[in-house]
Amino acid sequence: MSWFKRKKSALQNTSEEDRRVRTEGLFDKCPRCANFIWKKELESNLLVCPKCSHHHQINAFQRLSFLFDNGRYQEFNSHLKSSDPLGFIDRKSYKDRLEAAVQSTGVEEAVVTVEGSLQGYEVICAAMEYRFIGGSMGSVVGEKITRAIEQSLAHRKPLIIVSASGGARMMEGVLSLMQLAKISTALAQLNEERIPYISVLTNPTTGGVTASFAMLGDLNIAEPDALIGFAGPRVIEQTIRQKLPDGFQRSEFLLEHGMLDAVVSRGELKEFIADWLVFMVNGG
Repeated sequence: MSWFKRKKSALQNTSEEDRRVRTEGLFDKCPRCANFIWKKELESNLLVCPKCSHHHQINAFQRLSFLFDNGRYQEFNSHLKSSDPLGFIDRKSYKDRLEAAVQSTGVEEAVVTVEGSLQGYEVICAAMEYRFIGGSMGSVVGEKITRAIEQSLAHRKPLIIVSASGGARMMEGVLSLMQLAKISTALAQLNEERIPYISVLTNPTTGGVTASFAMLGDLNIAEPDALIGFAGPRVIEQTIRQKLPDGFQRSEFLLEHGMLDAVVSRGELKEFIADWLVFMVNGG
């Protein structure tokens, strides 16, 4: 009967709560298929669910690290930051919102502008940061993107803009809306000089960003199932009082109706852009 008196191993003594604590933070639950995925597996797959191919949101630096060769790039104009020109206050002051966004994201604004090499091609890239007040476009976002376009013009390097935004930043009023015309005018100059501009639309890309630079690319690419539109589906349904088609304002719907050139999964995006740069820069 010695086996009866034998003490239980540490593993057998482990409670359900202890086991949960040990595994907490190691897994993520996919919002689409509800499967639990080991975080390291998810990260190695560029935060695309290996079960259902759902594209999780990623931040600007994660995006840049897999787009650029060896994950290396040089940031510029990182010092630019928003002021509070209108003294705007709703539930919180705009100043407090800006400070909180800087603290939580580690960036000064909702776009990061860099230059580097993509499959050997020197490019300028602006990647929007959705975690910063919903990737909203204020005066500084407009200024940083415009300066990126000017950098592209000055050095004749192709431009890539990765959009992820809720639209214009209401806390800056008409100053935010002015950025639509400002950026679009700069892009017109880029077009006149025949310098390639590739627009990458991710989930979500809405409002004034969609109404301006996000849809003005020589090549407009979107990630799968990304929400892309001006007004949101609920607003449209309430306005027209009709039920919208399934998948309305999603990437695949827009591709089917001629508003996009391609829908490309995250793992294939870098190679897809590089293939098009061969054509756009070298003429095939």
